Amino acid sequence: MYHDIPEPLRALVEPVVHDHGFELVDAEIARGPSGSLVRIVIDTSEGDGRVPIDRCAEVSRELESCLDAEGAVKPPYTLEVSSPGLDRVLGREKDFAAACGREVKIETRHPVDGRRRFRGELLSFEAGRACIRVDGKPFEIPFSEVSKASQVYHYTSADFAKSKAKEVR
Repeated sequence: MYHDIPEPLRALVEPVVHDHGFELVDAEIARGPSGSLVRIVIDTSEGDGRVPIDRCAEVSRELESCLDAEGAVKPPYTLEVSSPGLDRVLGREKDFAAACGREVKIETRHPVDGRRRFRGELLSFEAGRACIRVDGKPFEIPFSEVSKASQVYHYTSADFAKSKAKEVR
């Protein structure tokens, strides 16, 4: 979640992301058995998730230089820079507003009405509160309580269809 990004990491990463014409959606440093994993999620200002892989690589190269120069992450570490993806990460309030009417998964920091995990239709997002319908029942979740959220992508047969260019050989 954007609001959970540690300030020193955000201060280092966000200017680089903006210089490349993108917006920072999420950033985290996770500990692993063979070092740290730095995950950065970027998006276009339109919020459409259309960040070409070569542009992710450009941002990654510059971020790696900045992280190394500042000593922000103890080596060894792995850096991943990606777009929100099909199961789009919802890290900012504007991401929630754009996902209204779609199926989402939300995990909260503390129980809301006795539960921490929700999957259903995001009905609305207003005044910092997400209204989600799960199994016909509405729940209101304060944005400040969201620890993790994503849009659910529904695959169709078209996702697996061969393109016409490949078929004509």
